[in-house]
This record gives sequence, structure tokens and C-alpha cells, in this order.
Amino acid sequence: MKLLAMIPARLGSKRIPKKNIRILGDKPLIRYAIDLALASNEFDSVWVNSESEALGRIAVGAGVQFHKRPVELSSDTATNRDFTTEFLNTHDCDFLVMVNTTSPLLRMETLKAFCARVRENKHDTILSTLSERAEAFYHGKPLNFNTNEKLNSQELPPIDLVVWALTAWRRDTFLALQNSGKCPIFGGNIGIFDMRKDEACDLDTEEDWRIAEGLMAARCLNKRAQYYDI
Repeated sequence: MKLLAMIPARLGSKRIPKKNIRILGDKPLIRYAIDLALASNEFDSVWVNSESEALGRIAVGAGVQFHKRPVELSSDTATNRDFTTEFLNTHDCDFLVMVNTTSPLLRMETLKAFCARVRENKHDTILSTLSERAEAFYHGKPLNFNTNEKLNSQELPPIDLVVWALTAWRRDTFLALQNSGKCPIFGGNIGIFDMRKDEACDLDTEEDWRIAEGLMAARCLNKRAQYYDI
């Protein structure tokens, strides 16, 4: 089975300006996804998909390949569907795994487990999710609980939130749906892959960035639990 890794990265992000070259810990954000994908040895090739020649130079310098997307796909209005379609029309594979730069806390074991799910060959799309057991409302109405009773959180049906840290698509299914006018992002037989909460943080805002910095610092400390003497 031929697996490609695609790391989408724009230089002109707005909510966190130039986030892909902003230093997090000891290296620019984009290097976390590059280094993880490359070190995993799970992929036939690893590609940075960007409009930016500067990010392309970082990619090549780090040992991966650069796919320069067309100018019309370089704005913040370009969607995953748009640039993934263009990439898959250019590169042959069985599955494409999107590794997002905005999830820098991914662990190696998580990426390897995700790729193992892909190789099971049971799904056309695999989405990374965060399973939460909490009372949830949708359009002002309770989604997974009854307002007439209060359950302990562990008894609630879980809500699976799509976090986009990792996503996999079967190439043939994706392109067939795209060519028929249907949305391929949630196409075919869908599987979900549950993430740990600390790995699922998604860097879209300055607040997200601070959370990631805190989580990264906590990992480095690796402190044992301490308790107040009562």
C-alpha cells in the first residue's frame, strides 16, 4: 500500500500571523509535522503543500519534498477540499495522510497507530477525533443528555469532535466523489481515530498557542504527582 504524507502550510496565516515559521519551543511550528512524518518511516514520501517558496526551502532543507500549490489556492479561502484535490490529481498513491502543522504535540506512537488503521484498508476516510463526555447543546437543545435528569459524566454518551490533527483519504474514492460533485472530505466509509486530549490541541488563535506552550513545558517537566498532606 502506497502512503503519502501531505503537510499543508500557508505562510500568510492571519489569526496567528506567520504561525508556520513562528518558534514553538526550540523550532518553527512547521518542523514538528515534518520531523514527525519523516522520522516515522511510515510514508513512501512526505510533502509540504504550500504557496510559499520560503516554506518550500524549509521543507527541502529538512529532507522532505515540496509541492507548490497554484496561486488560486494560496488564499485563506482555499479549503482542504481544494488543495487536496489538486495534490491528488498530481501525485499517485493508495492513501493520502494529512499531517497538520497546527497539531505540534502529536506523539510518534499516535502517528504510527493512525497509519496502522489506514493499512487495515477498511475505510475510505479516517478522521482524528477527540471523544468528550460532557453535556452538549446544539442550537439550544440538549444533544446527548436529558434535562430532566443529571448523570455522572462517565455515563454520558460521548461526543466525538473532529480535530483534523491527522486525516486519511483513499485517493480513488476522494477523486471519484470530487468528480461527481460530492464532498470528498467526509466521503465513503468513514472511520474515526480517537486522540488524546493533549495531542488534539489545534493552533488557530493566540490562546491556542499559549496552551500548546504550556502543554509542551509540562511534558518536559515530567513531574510525579504531589499531594497536600492532610
